[in-house]
Amino acid sequence: MQYFIYLLVYPIIWLISILPFRLLYIFSDIVYFLVYRIVKYRKKTVKENLALALPHLSDEERFIIEKKFYHHMCDVFLEMIKTLNISKNEICKRFVFKNIEVYKELEKQGKSIAIVCSHYANYEWIISLNYYSEFSSYGIYKQLKNPYFDKLVHKIRSRFNAKLVTTKKTIPTIIENSKNNILSVYGFASDQSPHIKSAFHWEKFMGIEVPVHTGAEMLSKRYNMNLVYLNTKKIKRGYYEATLETISTNPKEAPNYQLTDQYLKLLEKQIYEEPEYYLWTHRRWKYRR
Repeated sequence: MQYFIYLLVYPIIWLISILPFRLLYIFSDIVYFLVYRIVKYRKKTVKENLALALPHLSDEERFIIEKKFYHHMCDVFLEMIKTLNISKNEICKRFVFKNIEVYKELEKQGKSIAIVCSHYANYEWIISLNYYSEFSSYGIYKQLKNPYFDKLVHKIRSRFNAKLVTTKKTIPTIIENSKNNILSVYGFASDQSPHIKSAFHWEKFMGIEVPVHTGAEMLSKRYNMNLVYLNTKKIKRGYYEATLETISTNPKEAPNYQLTDQYLKLLEKQIYEEPEYYLWTHRRWKYRR
């Protein structure tokens, strides 16, 4: 059944991926109408999240953010599909690293790098960083249940010389690379809610105390990796700029959880500035005190 579903959906994905951007965004407007007005995809969750995280805003202000968010979410979903056939020149024009020299200087230190980011703006095109990197690149992700779509995701990422590792295989991969002196860069999307049983640290995020992922900090300390935050902004439809902000070049010296809390503060600031570009469909505050 999973293969049958894949055979039905893949031709549609491929056709979308070859659309010119102008047509892609016209199609995105149609998808927005269906998702927001007809299907009402996770509208209750989005409303609850916005009310929890942005209580200082009026209902009308949150409603405006809600609509803008759904427009943006549909754009990002189709941009993700477009990645299947996008050219190097096109993605580098649309996703610009403003201070790539910061990353290059960190590479010169001869230490692996952990990059923490979030589900903000276009988190799919971050993989274009590999065009500038001399290190082996790894994206940490949650494996898809459908093995055929999971294979497709690997195919897309491989176009950018990025390797995908599941959350379960992350630590063994880092251990193996460390033993073999393979300098690598690892991407952590650290803004999702961890399983409550594996939560080591609770901290306020958008004013609400929640469990937080600490893996990036823990691994940076254990394997002496530079820790960097990637701040992505949406400039206009289909165009993004990313800024690299160094959190620590010596994580072992930081008290436990300080670097994780620092990441959360940077993310909070980013969300407060333009909340419509955060992924509000995630149940980020399902566990809260």
